[in-house]
Amino acid sequence: MKLMHGAVRLSRGMLTPEIRGVLRCGFLCLGIAIVMTVPAWPQYTPQDLGNKSLEDLMNIEVTSVSKKEQKLSRAASAIFVITAEDILRSNATNIPDLLRMVPGVDVAQINANTWAISARGFNGRFSNELLVLLDGRNVYTPTFGGVFWDVLDLPLEDIERIEVIRGPGGSVWGANAVNGVINIIQKKASDTKGRMIVAGGGNVDQAFGTTQYGSSLGSRLDYRIFAKYFNQDHFDGPTGQDGGDGWHILRGGFRMDGTVSPNDTITFQGDIYTGRQGNPSVFLPSVTSPGTQAFDPQVDLAAGYLQSIWNHVYSNWSDSTLAVSFDAYDRDDVLREVRRTFSADFHHHFAWGERQDVVWGLGYRYSSSQTDGNLSVSLNPADLNTQIFSSFIQDEIAVVPDRLYLTVGAKLEHDYYTGFGLWPSARMAWNLNEYQMFWTAISNAARTPSSIDTALRLNFGGFTEANGTPVLIGLEGNPHYKSEELVAYEAGYRTTILSRLTIDFTAYYNNYGNQQTTEPVTPFFENTPPPPHLFVPVTYENLMHGETHGAAITANWKITDRWTLSPEFDFERIHMHVSPASQDTTSAPATEGSDPHQQGRIRSHLDLPHGLAWDTSVYFVDRLIFLNIPSYTRLDTGLSWQCTKGISFSLVGQNLVKNEHLEFVDTTQSALSTLIKRSAYAKLTWQF
Repeated sequence: MKLMHGAVRLSRGMLTPEIRGVLRCGFLCLGIAIVMTVPAWPQYTPQDLGNKSLEDLMNIEVTSVSKKEQKLSRAASAIFVITAEDILRSNATNIPDLLRMVPGVDVAQINANTWAISARGFNGRFSNELLVLLDGRNVYTPTFGGVFWDVLDLPLEDIERIEVIRGPGGSVWGANAVNGVINIIQKKASDTKGRMIVAGGGNVDQAFGTTQYGSSLGSRLDYRIFAKYFNQDHFDGPTGQDGGDGWHILRGGFRMDGTVSPNDTITFQGDIYTGRQGNPSVFLPSVTSPGTQAFDPQVDLAAGYLQSIWNHVYSNWSDSTLAVSFDAYDRDDVLREVRRTFSADFHHHFAWGERQDVVWGLGYRYSSSQTDGNLSVSLNPADLNTQIFSSFIQDEIAVVPDRLYLTVGAKLEHDYYTGFGLWPSARMAWNLNEYQMFWTAISNAARTPSSIDTALRLNFGGFTEANGTPVLIGLEGNPHYKSEELVAYEAGYRTTILSRLTIDFTAYYNNYGNQQTTEPVTPFFENTPPPPHLFVPVTYENLMHGETHGAAITANWKITDRWTLSPEFDFERIHMHVSPASQDTTSAPATEGSDPHQQGRIRSHLDLPHGLAWDTSVYFVDRLIFLNIPSYTRLDTGLSWQCTKGISFSLVGQNLVKNEHLEFVDTTQSALSTLIKRSAYAKLTWQF
């Protein structure tokens, strides 16, 4: 049962509900006072991509494929970019809903504050084969092997783009970049000068708001500061009861971008938040309980991070980047985890001769975790310090200049659980002509063990035998658990037709080994927790293997200068097999049937007269066979009005097809599912 917890250890005794309320109101009032009293500055307006040709959009610079800038049209990877304009038109209020537009990515909401998000299958509350980054900073938690999507939040207006790689990125980003990499990249402070106030509310997003101010100090330093708050209502449970999953978070942050010298720039940024969420779950009250009981906690959330990025340009052909960060979180859930993480990453990019472009780098990560478990869930050891050392190198070779490029590379990493791991890749990009590009790749990647895999103690239930012996049934982690491995084969094709239509097609075949199964082991007696009892355990093993295959196609069709359509479709099939030594009968069908076989999306943007714009998105998600969840169609639509320069108003409806529907069931019961509501909200944005 992968139960969450954590963020910076704020004194719980001091943060009473009354004090939290005062802090919340005071923080927002302070933010509003700041932006209303500082001198006016012209607010940044997002670049109007609507007037660009689709050929220009295909030449957006991306960095997540190779840790260097390259044109999207030449990236030998299944990469999709959510631009600032896409975000503005999406009508989304959070990052998970933004990711619904990405082909090959499965986004399923479990309850009001919990999501299951994966790329190319293997979905779950903690999708442990998807790596997520914020400005290159790893936000993957090694305790559960996944991402806390509820707290991966920032003002959406400050996001420059989100680069989504479907497929492995282990040769550059290392462990856990198996089925995908998501890199959220924020705008520079120089692009967000001025004052901004965002306020809105509705039936689900009951109240939300952002206050932000950006300016310059002299000619060499730009900065911004912001405060953001939201309060979301609960969803209903399957039987109509209050789901108990409402939540709210207050966040504040800053960013500074400075020019130290003509060849040196530095970025310093960070944020801190506090909040509370309902997280209905289950727990075991005693050793002899027949099973788990409902548990409705209110979870306190607190966290913060600081990050510094230094870029140095040696020449027109050489530059380097050093990124150092510290983050901490404290989730007051059942496991009650406190984690502190320090990381440092250096990479150097240089041209070697006329035909080779090389990137190499070194990395280090230290993480300290302390947990307080209970009878239901605990870790052994409860406290753990781990280190990761890594290095990588990648060489892009112009086999035929401006036509054929070969990129080879590998990453070497040493982690606490499995020692050394090496993940190579080879990619080929072939520019057929100015408008067509074909690419292919073969890659190796791995998902390294988490604390849940190796140290978990999860008690399911108990009973008393006829002779009076108490019996406890549960799961124990396996300290010898191995890394889960992947060899991926991919190919893709991109083309632009008459500057009005772009098409991006990708196909893949993945071969997985050492996948997780749950196996019985020999029972034994133990004295704690009392009374003395017989423990009948199961544990994790690496006795499953299999393959997946699929394809995705996306198009961007500029029908007229005012109307753009973006249809997308993807399908996948998963086939998993257990070894003859396995006694696990559920892991294979669960893996195969917890993701939709096919998904379809179509997004429409229409510019209307008098500053009006109408955006509509329709999503079809196929049924989840193992979870017995039927297919559903989601419709989001919004009308926005640019009233005057700097002031806009939006009216948005979400999930309009059906009032309440189920999207996902967490089989571990670490988060109980509720019904996703039909919702609407109004938003006012004032930039000045």
